[in-house]
Amino acid sequence: MEALDRIDYEIVRQLRNNARLSNKELASIVGLAPSSCLVRVRGLQRDGVLKGFHADVNPTSLGVGLQAMISVRLQRHSKSIVESFRAHTLALPEVRQLYHLAGANDFLVHVWVKDPEHLRNLIMTSFTAREEIAHIETGLIFEHAHSPDLPTFLEFAADEG
Repeated sequence: MEALDRIDYEIVRQLRNNARLSNKELASIVGLAPSSCLVRVRGLQRDGVLKGFHADVNPTSLGVGLQAMISVRLQRHSKSIVESFRAHTLALPEVRQLYHLAGANDFLVHVWVKDPEHLRNLIMTSFTAREEIAHIETGLIFEHAHSPDLPTFLEFAADEG
């Protein structure tokens, strides 16, 4: 994968905020000809910079009444135990995101559920019943938002883009 230049970064930033931009609109925003823009987008996809294009879904429209983060600490940390827990968790339809962490907890699991009873049942049947789990802690999510922008850790030469 080649390093991103200023134009690649702007393409990624624009598509992250609106993946429905047409190639013509995107090209105009970043200052490229549509054909050049399309070549760059395809290259960003090929290189794995752009991993997919997604719809942002309103959870309540799907019957989600509650979101939570479940912190999980495992009893032991063998590769097979971690992989087994990971596979089990990602197979649960309530799981939206899974984070494998360093620190006091081993995993952080973002879940969507109908109501508090659904959350309780999910925790009791899918988490506390598993032998490899030493401790869980649940936090309710009042709001879930993401930043509309990307961090800028890249430095671009003054004459680029």
